Amino acid sequence: MADIILHHYPQSPVTEKVRIGLGIKGLAWRSVEVPRIPPKPDLMPLTGGYRRAPVMQIGADIYCDSQCILRELQHRFPEPTFYPGGGDGMVWGISRWTDGELMDHVVGLVLGAALDNLPPDFAADRGRLYFGPNFDLAAKKADLPHILAQIRAQLGWMDQRLAGGRSFMLGDNPGLPDALAYYLVWFIRGRWESGPEFLSQFPALVAWEERVTAIGHGDVSDMSAEEALAIAAAAETETAEQADPYDPQGIEPGMMVSVVPDVDGGDPPVSGPVRAVSRETIAIVHENARVGQVCIHFPRAGYRVTPG
Repeated sequence: MADIILHHYPQSPVTEKVRIGLGIKGLAWRSVEVPRIPPKPDLMPLTGGYRRAPVMQIGADIYCDSQCILRELQHRFPEPTFYPGGGDGMVWGISRWTDGELMDHVVGLVLGAALDNLPPDFAADRGRLYFGPNFDLAAKKADLPHILAQIRAQLGWMDQRLAGGRSFMLGDNPGLPDALAYYLVWFIRGRWESGPEFLSQFPALVAWEERVTAIGHGDVSDMSAEEALAIAAAAETETAEQADPYDPQGIEPGMMVSVVPDVDGGDPPVSGPVRAVSRETIAIVHENARVGQVCIHFPRAGYRVTPG
């Protein structure tokens, strides 16, 4: 199988979720660093314009969004499982919480607390990306006590889950819920100056955090963007054509669609003919002069697919 290539940047909290997932599975992977804000000229040829990090590349197959990436890792490398002790299916419901409301609060905390020191272009980009076109980071700063109260209650649920002697969220072995929770704790500790003091009120969570940190990120080595693009250009997609007779939108292979995140973060839609469609994912074909033909995969949950 072709190398796992992760296009990301070190400070990305969502990428930390995937890096821990790679560590849980003990995988080797190649690291391509991308800019924190657009333009991203060496990423867009692979993604058809999708600009968020991380993006995983395996040959000419491109996986966008951490949900899609982690699901593909479980499919390709089922052991050690992301579902130790059971939990198949339901753990993805946890992702809609941790990647939804809780992440919004954590990002609001980090950006609001640092607002006076944020570069204006970065503040404008991240404000729109996470909170839509009518974002107001000054309002987030003013609302920090409320935001902290919301985060405190929800981290308390995690602390309660771990206080009974569990090493990890599902028991003795790490799994997907650990990656889903860890990246937010990592972000609070590393990007908010009061993070370590705030987290200290959750002793079971802090002990768990140390155990997850010790898992590491797997076996990582650097790769240049040029090398990654060359690999895509030389490869062919491994994705077989797939239909879904129960698709609520009637989407079929060959149909032209556009795909964009549900939250209006200013993302351009990615368009192309459908290669494969299922309950969980959709894959579309994209062609670019630098990489030839690639197949771009997106999750269905959290993304809007529009025919035509």
